Amino acid sequence: MTQTVNSSRLFNASCFALITTAFSFSIRAGILPQLGAEFNLTAEQLGFINSMFFFGFPISMIIGGLVYHSVGPKIIMQVAFVCHALGILLTIYAGGYTGLLLSTFLIGIGNGCTEAACNPMIADTYDGLQMNKMLNRFHMWFPGGIVVGSLVSKFMTDANLGWQAQIWIILVPTIIYAILFWGQAFPKPHVAGVTSIGENLKAMVTPLYLFMLACMAFTAISEFGPQQWTGMIMSKSGASPMLILALVTGLMALIRFFAAPIVQGLGATGILWGSAILAAIGIYLFSTVTGPMAYVAAVVFAMGVGLFWPTMIGFIAQNVPLSGALGMSIIGGMGMFSTAIFQPFIGKWIDEATAEKAAEGLTGDAMQLAAGQATLSTMVLFPGVLIIAFGILFFWMRGRKSPSGTPIAAH
Repeated sequence: MTQTVNSSRLFNASCFALITTAFSFSIRAGILPQLGAEFNLTAEQLGFINSMFFFGFPISMIIGGLVYHSVGPKIIMQVAFVCHALGILLTIYAGGYTGLLLSTFLIGIGNGCTEAACNPMIADTYDGLQMNKMLNRFHMWFPGGIVVGSLVSKFMTDANLGWQAQIWIILVPTIIYAILFWGQAFPKPHVAGVTSIGENLKAMVTPLYLFMLACMAFTAISEFGPQQWTGMIMSKSGASPMLILALVTGLMALIRFFAAPIVQGLGATGILWGSAILAAIGIYLFSTVTGPMAYVAAVVFAMGVGLFWPTMIGFIAQNVPLSGALGMSIIGGMGMFSTAIFQPFIGKWIDEATAEKAAEGLTGDAMQLAAGQATLSTMVLFPGVLIIAFGILFFWMRGRKSPSGTPIAAH
C-alpha cells in the first residue's frame, strides 16, 4: 500500500530546516567576538572559520542538485541532519581553531543539502500558483530565521550566557525538522521535461550566463560580507550589532514578500542596478556613521541587498532557461564560494586596519571602531563593481526579448 504524502508536514519540516540554516548564520555571526577572545584567534583566522561555512554550502548544494532525481530528497535530508547535528556538537566541543574549521564546514554541508532537497521537493509537492506561493513562504524563513537568531544571540550575550549555550539553540530546529521528516513519504520527482546535463552545460557556456556568474561573486559578498562581520565591526559603534543584523534581515523578508510590484515596475535589470547603488550607499554609511545613524545605514543596506539573490537566480531562470536547475545551482554555488574566498581577506583587512590605527595612537574602543569602519570602506568596492556591471547589463538587455512565461524573481 502506497503511503500518502503529507504535504503540510513536509513543508513545515522544510521551513524548520531552513530556520536551522538561518540560526547557524546569525548566531555564528553573533559569537565571533567570543570565539576570538576564548581561543585567541586573529580576525583572519575567524575569516577562515567563516569561509568553511560558505565552502560546505555550495559543495553539497551542487552535488545534491545533481543527484536529486536519482537518490531523492529523503536521503539528502538525512545527510543534512547528520551534518547539522555533528557540526553543532563539534562546535560546542571544538577546543580550538582546527575543531572550529571542521565543525563549521559540516554545518555548511548540512545547509547546502537543505537547499538542494527542499526547493525541488516543494516544487514536486505543489502545482502551479500554489507551488510559487509555497516556495515564497519557504524562502521567507531564511531572513526571518536570521531575525529570530540575531535577537536570541543578543539577549543571550547580554545575559552573559556563553557562546556554547547559543550554539545549543541551533539544535532545537534541527531536532524538530528531523522529527517532522521521520517516517514520511516524499513526493516523486517530476523527471519528465528535465533537460539533460549536456544541454544544461551547453546553455551555461554562453556570454550572458558567464557574465552573470562573475556578477554573482560580487552580489553575494556584497550581501554576506558586511552581515557576517557585523558583530566584530559594529560592536564599538554605539549601536547593537545583533539589532542591526535583525533589522537588515527583517526588512529583507518584508521586501521579498512585497517584491511583485517592484519587479513589475523595474524589471530584473533595473532591480539589480538599483540594488547595487543602494548597497554601496548602505555600506558607505556603515563606514562613516555611529550611534542611532547606524540603524539608518542598515535600512539603506537592506533595501540594496534584499532582492539581490532571488533576482539573480530568477534572471537565469528567465533568460538562460536551458541551463535548468543545474544552472541555478551553479549560480548559487558561485555566490557561496565567493563569500567563502573573501572571508579571510576581510579578516586580514581588519587585522591590518587595527595595526594601522594602533600605530596612529588610537587605543581601545576608538581603535576597534576606526579599524572596522576602514574595513567597511574597502568593502564598498564590491557593490561598486556591480554598479558598473549591472549598468552594462541594463543597456545590454534593452530590446532583447526574454523567453515568456518564466518569473523574474524565483524567491
